[in-house]
Amino acid sequence: MYKRVSLKKLLLSLLTAGCFGWTACTVPSGVFEKNVTLPGQQWESGFKPTINFVVSPQDTANIYNVYIVLRHTDAYNYNNIWIRGTVKSPGDSAGRSERYDLSLADNEKGWKGSGMDDIFEDRVWIQQQTKFTRPGTYSYTLEQIMWDDPLKNVLNVGVRIEKVP
Repeated sequence: MYKRVSLKKLLLSLLTAGCFGWTACTVPSGVFEKNVTLPGQQWESGFKPTINFVVSPQDTANIYNVYIVLRHTDAYNYNNIWIRGTVKSPGDSAGRSERYDLSLADNEKGWKGSGMDDIFEDRVWIQQQTKFTRPGTYSYTLEQIMWDDPLKNVLNVGVRIEKVP
């Protein structure tokens, strides 16, 4: 039992350090991912992380797939999570919001995401074949809209953007 706890703490420390290493980044390498660590391994409804990324003029011609990334423990109580995602384009004063029902598990097979020990990561596709038509800084704000507040056993939430080949 002692080794398991130590491994979990080491993994969480490495994930946290990796998350803090990212700042607003550009997407030209083909992949952008930024995750935000949730305080106390719980997501309060008032905690709405915003993730910024920059699209350069030459990247406006490319097509991308956008994912929400979620890390949770095996103790998470639900098969899904409801998230409101708001994207704000460069030059816009207001963002465009959508609600997403992300399926994390099913009753027959259990957790869908990849796991190590009792931590699972899900990358759920939310926008397929997307074009970022304006160069500049885009912002994604993520908010949990479940009944529970705070929503326990959620470690990180983030956005992943992949250039379509």
